[in-house]
Order: sequence, then structure tokens, then C-alpha cells
Amino acid sequence: MSQGPRSGLAAVSAALLAMSRHLEVRDVLKTIVASARELLDAQYAALGVPDDHGGFAQFVVDGVSDEQWQAIGPLPRQHGILAAMLHEARAERLADLREDPRFEGWPAAHPEMSDFLGLPIRDGDEVIGALFLANKNCERPRDGCGFTEEDEELLAILAQHAAIALTNARLYERSRELTIAEERSRLAHELHDAVSQKLFSLRLTAQAATALVDRDPARAKGELQQVAVLAAEAVDELRAAVVELRPAALDEDGLVATLRTQIQVLDRAHSARVTFTTRGIRALPAAQEEAMLRVAQEALHNALRHARADHVDVTLDRRGYGAVLRITDDGTGFDPKAVRRAGRHLGLVSMRDRASGAGGRLTVESEPGKGTAIEMEVPGG
Repeated sequence: MSQGPRSGLAAVSAALLAMSRHLEVRDVLKTIVASARELLDAQYAALGVPDDHGGFAQFVVDGVSDEQWQAIGPLPRQHGILAAMLHEARAERLADLREDPRFEGWPAAHPEMSDFLGLPIRDGDEVIGALFLANKNCERPRDGCGFTEEDEELLAILAQHAAIALTNARLYERSRELTIAEERSRLAHELHDAVSQKLFSLRLTAQAATALVDRDPARAKGELQQVAVLAAEAVDELRAAVVELRPAALDEDGLVATLRTQIQVLDRAHSARVTFTTRGIRALPAAQEEAMLRVAQEALHNALRHARADHVDVTLDRRGYGAVLRITDDGTGFDPKAVRRAGRHLGLVSMRDRASGAGGRLTVESEPGKGTAIEMEVPGG
């Protein structure tokens, strides 16, 4: 096996366990690439998921800084060695990539690569990705210090498990999309069957009242009273539909237990450490609990999916008769003013609206490279 710092069965096991912890495709891809680079002790690693148009739907790298990656430019096309791995579904192990006749060069900002090891990731007969490494780390002279046959065997094991992890992640995301679509469809049908019928009846009754106002005021008054009844029923139907959108766990378990459960799931599903602490919280009005849950979900999503945080901490503390929710991360951070100027909101508008609608306030503290802190305070009942 590889002579890297974490060679051996324990390292392979750790890599496979890390892949199995993630549920979302992007997180799985990042874990596969980082695990491969560490296991085989390479300077660079990448994984490309092809699209149907000669390019890549996703392309994840490890060992290249964010600045380098931005300078390199657009995602690569399916060409050269990458195309060979995808189309011929075979491994490629080269002493010097640059000397291969299929080598087509790279952008000026691209790092120099020499020795190369790549494998297709296959799900049955379908090639769903290409995983490759470059520049084996070695203390010996460059001669004879490339990837070995044992390295190739190890990467093949990793690629097999990567296919399983990637397929499972795709199935999870598809299942989640179907669940959301089914719920939206159900609510649409309920709104159409109940509320729209009420509104249709209300409109007809109002038209009848309008026609009767001059010639039969007494009957018009009765029709208008019916309009009021129908309007009240429509409001009740809408309220019932909105209640169904409120997370069931929130009604059953309350805000603290619901947050704790969701954060435990996120901690298991992501490589970042996600923690939750709470002190002195009592039950809050339903609207405030739902608003705080939604703000926490949005902030956690930003920290884990966009800020590339290693640690996210959520605290929920009592403050007077109310409560304060705080989500902090050590991610990339951002300039809130620049975000607004660029027309990107990262969910900040939605979070502020939720806080305001619950009678609370939201504050955001962030700087590029210094993480983010989002705090929501509500006054309580």
C-alpha cells in the first residue's frame, strides 16, 4: 500500500467511514477526494462527474487553494486523459503526464503535475465519475518515485466504495426532492379543493348582493352576511393549510428538542463539527419558535454548504422573558455590504423577515476570512 502517513487498513477504514457519513452529493465528492489524496500521499487530487455535453456537472479538487482554483478559470472539458478514463473506463498510471501523447496542456495558473494515477468510478456499467491523483509525495529522488501498482489497487478499492457512497447520496437527494414535490402537490390540491371553492362561492354571492342592492336591499343585506361567513371559512381553510407547513416535531417536542435533533443529524452528516448548547429556555409562542427554527436552519445551511466551516456552534439562551439564538461558524465569512450590492442575500432577507414577523430582531456579524455570527432575539410571550 501507499507509503503515506496514514497507510494501512486503519486509514482505509477511516476513509470509508468518512464517505458513509455524508448524505449530500457535494459533501460526498469532497470527502472522496480528500480521502484519496491523504491515503495515497499525493500533492493533488480531483474528481469529476461528467455531464451529457462534454463537460463536467461537478468537479472537486483537493490540494489547490481557493485563489489558485479561481485563477485557473472555467471547469475543464472532457479531453485528454480525463476523456480516456471516462470513455474507455480504464485506469491510467503515468510516470509523467506531460509526456503522454494525449496531454493537451493546461491553463497558465494550473499547478505543474508529473506522475499521475486515475481511475473511473463505476456504477455497474455506467461511468459516473473520474478520480485522479498527481505528484506523489516522496523523500526519495524523483526517479522511480511515482505511483505504484499497490497505489492503484488501493485507489480501486476506494473508487468502488466511492461509487456506492455517490449513488446513495444521489438517491437521498432525489428522495428528498420527491418528498418536497409530493408535499407541494398535496397542499396545492387541498388549497384548490377547499379554499378556491370557498372563494368562488364568495365571488358569486358578492355579485348577487351587488345586483340586489338597488331593488331589494333586504335580500342584498342577507347576501352580504353570507359573504362574511364564506370569507371567514376561507380564512380558516388557509390557516389550516399554513399550520400543516409548521414542522410537526416543533409541536410535539418543542424548539429545544427539535433543534437538538436536527443539529445531531447535521453533525453526523457533515465533516464539520456542529454543536448545540442551551440554558434556561422555557416555551415560547408558537410563531416565535417556528421563526427561530427556520432562521437556525438557514444559517446552518449557509455555514455548512457555502462557508466551508470546520466548526459551527448553535446556542439558545434565555434573555428576560424571551430568548436569543446565536449561530457562529469559523468559515470563510463575507462582507454583508458587498453581498447586498451584488444582489446576493444568502437567505439574509428571509431571516430578517422571519425575525421581524415574530416580533424579534436579527443581527449579522461577518468579515471575509473571519467567520460569521448570526443572532436572533425574540421578546417571548
